[in-house]
Amino acid sequence: MTNFRQQLKGRFAVLGIIVLLVLGGLAARLWSMQVLTGSTFAAAAEDNSTRQITLPAARGRILDAKGRPLVTNRPVMAVTAIPAVSEDATLVTRLSGVIDVPIAEIQKRLSSYKEQRLAPRVLRVDVPMQTVAYIVEHAADFSGVAVEESAVREYPNKSLAAHVLGYTGEISEEQLKVEQDAAAASGTVEVGSHLGDIVGKSGIEVFYDKALKGEPGFRRFQVNNQGHVTKAVAEGAPRAGKDIELTIDKDVQAVAEKALSDALAEAHRQNFKKARAGAAVVIDVNTGAIVAMASAPTYDPGLFLGGIKEADWKRLTDKSSEYPLNNRAVMAAYPAASSFKAVTAMAALQNRIAGPNSSFTCSGYWTGMGKPYKRCWLHSGHGTLNLIQGIVQSCDSVFYEIGKRFFEAKGEPFQAFCRSLGLGAKTGIDLPGEVSGRIPDAAWKKAYNVNYPEYQTWLGGDTVNMAIGQGDLLVTPLQLASAYATLANGGKVMKPYVLKAILGADGKPVLETSATVSRDATLSPANVAALRGALVGVTTRGTGAGAFRGFPITVAGKTGTAQVKGKDDFALFACYAPASKPRYAVVVIIEQGGHGGSVAGPATRQILSKLFKVRYRAIHTTDVSR
Repeated sequence: MTNFRQQLKGRFAVLGIIVLLVLGGLAARLWSMQVLTGSTFAAAAEDNSTRQITLPAARGRILDAKGRPLVTNRPVMAVTAIPAVSEDATLVTRLSGVIDVPIAEIQKRLSSYKEQRLAPRVLRVDVPMQTVAYIVEHAADFSGVAVEESAVREYPNKSLAAHVLGYTGEISEEQLKVEQDAAAASGTVEVGSHLGDIVGKSGIEVFYDKALKGEPGFRRFQVNNQGHVTKAVAEGAPRAGKDIELTIDKDVQAVAEKALSDALAEAHRQNFKKARAGAAVVIDVNTGAIVAMASAPTYDPGLFLGGIKEADWKRLTDKSSEYPLNNRAVMAAYPAASSFKAVTAMAALQNRIAGPNSSFTCSGYWTGMGKPYKRCWLHSGHGTLNLIQGIVQSCDSVFYEIGKRFFEAKGEPFQAFCRSLGLGAKTGIDLPGEVSGRIPDAAWKKAYNVNYPEYQTWLGGDTVNMAIGQGDLLVTPLQLASAYATLANGGKVMKPYVLKAILGADGKPVLETSATVSRDATLSPANVAALRGALVGVTTRGTGAGAFRGFPITVAGKTGTAQVKGKDDFALFACYAPASKPRYAVVVIIEQGGHGGSVAGPATRQILSKLFKVRYRAIHTTDVSR
């Protein structure tokens, strides 16, 4: 029989074993933490005691084709404050009075989640020097507030080429997510942008943002256990973005914008009071380079510096303002009206639907598809004429008949030819927001009217309307200019572009854009020559003669007056010049501007005068054909 001492001895042995096991486990864990994963915990500890913010890089400049600045950077003074300032109501009130920013706006920016947690919030940029001096002299009263040198975009030519250049602003969550998704898809761990970064938002600024924004630097801080900064421990300088050179010619661009303004004024003079918008495009027919691209109304990109005011944003996006942020040259699609007859005529020639001397009769109305009949713009009729004369006089009856013949042909050859010129699809220009326009056909009409079976059948009238540039046909000004460039150069559809080169630090190109043929329409030289002769006839003895009377350069062009339901007619003119050796194609459209010959034609002459260094004088003509 065991006594009590012997019983305790066994229990102490068990307890000793347990203690040894616990101590052994702790020792093993300690060894693992210090030896196996010591570096990991050390890095975590370091991360808990340091914080890092990014330092923005200066954006690259944007230059015109001759190296002249369109967008630069301007050094300014900016007032910043750390987020903790928001907790001091007295300081915020004092600061509001000094920098002239509402208290609510200051609090909103201080509490913004768009910046990194420790990064100072920018409260105002481009601060007057007297304000800077006051804050510096009274630094003790502005704890947590600083004045820092910054850089903002400078527009030496004000609103010139605003739609091509675009504007900048804080990166949105949507933009950041797109960049994050792209990085993840490519297997890249590091994302180049952060909330609060200034990035391109439209135009060239966003399309070439990666080249323009450069590489940000960093500043690393040591912080205490409460997260307050104790000292800076490291810094890496940012690397400025690359300059880029465009194909835009600053001087031609200025004249194109002036021509739009003058055309709107002329439309008003002719009692088309609703004319408030339009677009103009100048393209090199042999390369696709955009020499000028204008859109009206326009806007001042400087409004977006430091964040656009709510009132300004509302004005720019309100319907009554005609949406000045929209680049109508690529973002708006219009009926081409009679300017499209050049395309229809070439389609007829290429498909042998008609020849240059094919005979047509115009009595002022056309009954080729029965009643109700369709009227020619000249109600008294043009009489007997051939295809070339039909183009010169813009006779609707001629093109109604061609439309009928295309409808009766098999396989929709008219639509196929239009698409061979790049119509009905995006051109692929290096600008955001481009729309595709529309070349309607039987499949499109059926899908468009999916809920209305009675309207799904493609009819002869659909092709007839399309032949005169009306009906469901839609083109952008850029597409129409590109089509005329193709008719001019013999059939090569050149891909339009606005980037000439990206420049390195030494000012030499590191990337240059080369001319690219998107497709080849393979036009017959005889047909090209026949159409050229007809289009020259338009500007010398036809519907565009008034606008080009006395002009020393021979122009091959076509007027257009588009009918738009519920609105006044839209005025168009499309051309290329010189006719014998084409260099440029030009398109002008004035929304609700009336007649192509009397409104858009003179504006086109104004642009061509600059291109060919011809002295320009204002032209007033009464050409009213469609």
